[in-house]
Amino acid sequence: MTLFGMPIETIYLILLIASGSLTILYLFFGDVLEGLGEAAGFLNPILILAFITFFSAGGYILEAVTSLNSFLIMGIAALAALLLDTILNVFVLIPMSSAEQSLSYTEKSLEGRIGTVSISIPEKGFGEVVIESYSGMISKPAASFEDVPISQGSEILVIEVKDGVLHVMPYKKNFT
Repeated sequence: MTLFGMPIETIYLILLIASGSLTILYLFFGDVLEGLGEAAGFLNPILILAFITFFSAGGYILEAVTSLNSFLIMGIAALAALLLDTILNVFVLIPMSSAEQSLSYTEKSLEGRIGTVSISIPEKGFGEVVIESYSGMISKPAASFEDVPISQGSEILVIEVKDGVLHVMPYKKNFT
């Protein structure tokens, strides 16, 4: 079959190369176009590019190895691409979008957290505190916010972070 004066295999191959190239470019520059996926709702650019890639690859392979009618091949390739696109969306893209962004933390996010003193904090000196987080234990140098000594094993409240040092005060569960 010919379409636009070219064999259908050539059109499938051009679509495959173009969609594969656009997918690679989208991987590198996708952050610039991220709002497009949000505005279009279910028309995610990744899903559209994946559908075209699956469709053109399936059509090219079926045209090359079978002697089926080209319209039947287009239908089979479209159904296979739709199925693969659905699987990609349900089992890869949706779980990735709901996953945690990162297990890392910022120093600013430590403010207001409760921890335990692992090395005593002297009146005008430094000690060490340990704060539990989702990714494990965070151990940071600490100084007393009110310049009072804090003994090892005490619970503390992080008030602020300056130059990588947590400024803490003893934590009292009931502020009475």
